[in-house]
Amino acid sequence: MSARVLVVDDILPNVKLLEAKLASEYYDVLTATSGAEALEKVAADSPDIILLDVMMPGMDGFEVCQKIKQDPEHAHIPVVMVTALTDSTDRVRGLEAGADDFLSKPLNDTALMARVRSLVRLKMTVDEWRVRENTATQLGVSEDVGTVMNEPVEGARILVIEDQSYDSDKIIDALAQDEDLITLVTSGTEAMEKVVSEDFDLMIVSLNLENEDGLRLCSHLRSSEKARAIPILMVAADEDMSRIAHGLEIGAHDYILRPVDKNELLARARTQVRRKRFQQRLRSSYEVSLSMALTDALTGLYNRRYFDVHLQKLLQKNETSRKSLGLLMMDIDHFKQVNDTYGHAVGDEILKEFARRLQEKLRGFDMVARYGGEEFVAILPDVGENMAHAVAERLRRAIAETPFQCAVPEGELYVTASIGGTIVKSGISAEMQTTLKQADAALYKAKEAGRNSCFFHETGRLDPDEYKETKRLFLE
Repeated sequence: MSARVLVVDDILPNVKLLEAKLASEYYDVLTATSGAEALEKVAADSPDIILLDVMMPGMDGFEVCQKIKQDPEHAHIPVVMVTALTDSTDRVRGLEAGADDFLSKPLNDTALMARVRSLVRLKMTVDEWRVRENTATQLGVSEDVGTVMNEPVEGARILVIEDQSYDSDKIIDALAQDEDLITLVTSGTEAMEKVVSEDFDLMIVSLNLENEDGLRLCSHLRSSEKARAIPILMVAADEDMSRIAHGLEIGAHDYILRPVDKNELLARARTQVRRKRFQQRLRSSYEVSLSMALTDALTGLYNRRYFDVHLQKLLQKNETSRKSLGLLMMDIDHFKQVNDTYGHAVGDEILKEFARRLQEKLRGFDMVARYGGEEFVAILPDVGENMAHAVAERLRRAIAETPFQCAVPEGELYVTASIGGTIVKSGISAEMQTTLKQADAALYKAKEAGRNSCFFHETGRLDPDEYKETKRLFLE
């Protein structure tokens, strides 16, 4: 996963060591040797995650973190404090300043890389919701929702899965300070029943359950549709670090080591509750505001009005993001013939199913819109040329290979689509109309070539045989 990491430390050998470790995992690394320089880099380069040393002359890491989290433009950037301090009060102070984690030196490489990957995935999701909410604000149908640090932490609904009474009592006692509503269960079966029937802001899961694998339970919770958006805070022993790393990889959000420190637990729980409520507010504000104004009534996709503003903002962001952007333009082949032969009611069925298949085969933060009539568009952020080609072929096959169930005498119709695409490379200043014309010209060539094909600007027609073995294109 491509990401830009800012490493902040006043000791140059520490910077070089972290830079080497991250570069070996193919991260793009920025560096700063003071708090003031770090703030300048954040403003200029907008990194995806910040690894911040605490003990620096002048402005220390706590103050730097606080300034970042108070800035609405950058408050969503994950901050991991890296320090030789080991006292729990220092960890709590860092978390209360807005840090997403607090790692002690010497760093455990497994924990570090798992934490970086986990927080980068989280930021990508938040980034997309922020862009969408920002688009709605610009269109005048939503208000600015502020920053994650403004979210309340009291009265959270928390599910605790722990079968050791000593630790569960300590957890409940710590959370009582915020008047949280605690549901305690001692098994995975009980936990799964609860998440189906109740709503929670946080799940605290012991990895050391006596009669079952707590890590496997985390996996089950994360794969549950109802629980997928609920953050998971793992409780584990120091020797469980490899399992903790695995937990972060499969979607857990944070962890705390035994013996559980009450103040640290409360601080980590508050961080997750704030983040959950912030994301929920972004989602709710966006969905309510735009459901009528900016979506297509028939398919439920975004309409052209929203698409134009969203694409313009992403192209502006692309100039500095160092991440390329893909644009696909799709047209249902011979759609007029469907309407003329079977009527507009059948045509509407085809349009709705076509939209559903596009959504099913794209990532959650890709954006697909009905551009007009039988024409659709999709924006693929942070995607390379080869992946964009594979996505286009995947979409084409998803349309062509399975017939559309609809109200025709045969009960189904085979439908195909022509797809034109273009890639806006990272750091390139691209005009929206030029980008659209490139995709539209590629679409026209796909139609000229006999339809049911994919054409890309500067690449030409894609060979379907090259993509037959493409399996899972994106991680959920």
